[in-house]
Amino acid sequence: MTSMPASIPPARSEQPPVPAVPSAPASPALPAVADLRELLTGADPVDEVIVATVDLQGRLVGSCVSPEHLSGEVLDQGLGACTYLHAVDVDMRPDNGGYPRTPWYDGFGDLRLRPDLTSLRRAPWRHASAVVMADAFWPDGSPVDVAPRSVLRRQLDALADAGLSAHAGTELEFLVFRESYRRAARRSWSGLTPASRYNIDYALFGTEDLDELTRRIRQAMAGAGIAIESARGEVHPGQYEIVFRYADALRACDNHALYKTTAKKLAAAAGQALTFMAKYDTGEGNSCHVHLSLRAVDDGTPVFAASPARAGAGAADRSPSTVQPTAPGGAPHGTDGMSPMMRSFVAGQLACMADFTLLFAPNVNSYKRLAPGAFAPTGVSWGRDNRTCAVRVVGAGGGLRIEHRVPGGDANPYLAVAGMIAAGRHGIERNLTLEPGRVGNAFTMPDLPPLPSTLREAVDRWRSSPLAEAAFGERVVAHLAHAGEVELASYERTVTDWELRRGFERF
Repeated sequence: MTSMPASIPPARSEQPPVPAVPSAPASPALPAVADLRELLTGADPVDEVIVATVDLQGRLVGSCVSPEHLSGEVLDQGLGACTYLHAVDVDMRPDNGGYPRTPWYDGFGDLRLRPDLTSLRRAPWRHASAVVMADAFWPDGSPVDVAPRSVLRRQLDALADAGLSAHAGTELEFLVFRESYRRAARRSWSGLTPASRYNIDYALFGTEDLDELTRRIRQAMAGAGIAIESARGEVHPGQYEIVFRYADALRACDNHALYKTTAKKLAAAAGQALTFMAKYDTGEGNSCHVHLSLRAVDDGTPVFAASPARAGAGAADRSPSTVQPTAPGGAPHGTDGMSPMMRSFVAGQLACMADFTLLFAPNVNSYKRLAPGAFAPTGVSWGRDNRTCAVRVVGAGGGLRIEHRVPGGDANPYLAVAGMIAAGRHGIERNLTLEPGRVGNAFTMPDLPPLPSTLREAVDRWRSSPLAEAAFGERVVAHLAHAGEVELASYERTVTDWELRRGFERF
């Protein structure tokens, strides 16, 4: 296990310069292509490269460029894009002056998107196209600190300063419908027909109307070098989950963003619609459980597992939080096998969870999923292999990791993972003691500290949080709080079907 300094240094904003060269080193993202030149001029060349980043909603945004423009100019100077990309709502409407730094103050000028060549790969949804993720910089060369990729990079840089790296994987659910997106829009996105008639959780029958689309999604992602671990039906009719193999945290988030775009594009091409929104109706919602572990930078050793000496310690040598009931079948329970670092990391998740909920649940609809009886967390808790807890500790040995079960399918993965890392760093830095894990159904435990139950509560908690300001900085806190205010203002101005049904005739 890597030794830790007494205090983890604060997240730094600097980023190494992007090399101005027309080729990239060999990368796992390109298993069949040795370098950029081969991708552009080899036996199966691409004729366009999508330079993409993500907005506050986690959606891909950017431009298509010719291979010649990419290698001749974009790699050296970056690609211009309007400064409003990180200051718009879901409808791409810029807010008039409410953000700490907005395009209204800058005259809607350009920022620069610098490609991260380690992310270069074939576009999963488009033939003869490549896609490369980019980081956003202001014209003076400083990072756009409120850009989601920058927010995550700062947390990863702070981990690296402590000799650690993060690996992550997301389990993202979606609902598939028989109707197309156009038909769904004509129906006001309601009364749609799920692609299965009943609960297909783990079912090997009943998924026939999802099989072809989900197979195409899996093949497209595999063709882009993104490894798939498993896929299966889920609880809500028409619900499906594809699990991709873990990767370093930044790459896992890139894969997540590419996956959402690919899935929607392939569904549209098949004349179907799918949604990742957290709660489509009164049935089960779409979750995005995030798995995370830490490793030592120098040799890649997992640091969440206790050393053999620690794992074999007697009961008298253990902290009080490790003395818990024995799990059925002799499985690890409580904090058995968890390193002191992991225990503090999990304790940090609990200490910061309510303050950081905005990072996991950024929309009004998010909180329709985080409700009693919805098989999603409503309180702060952890447990060993306990799906009713907000943090589930799962795996053993080198595979020991946390699963954060608060994020929904609408979460921005970069911000959610950044929140998990920041919370874990808080726990490690302060050597927090982990409380006993919850045994049994945590959904029904009345003593759990509550999570925010509405977006309004989450925004207010985030904006006033000393923990958030210490981890992310005043401007990032203000920027994301204002994004929540914009979402709330739009919702509060909307006349809903519920209001019409109750009041049109009877009020």
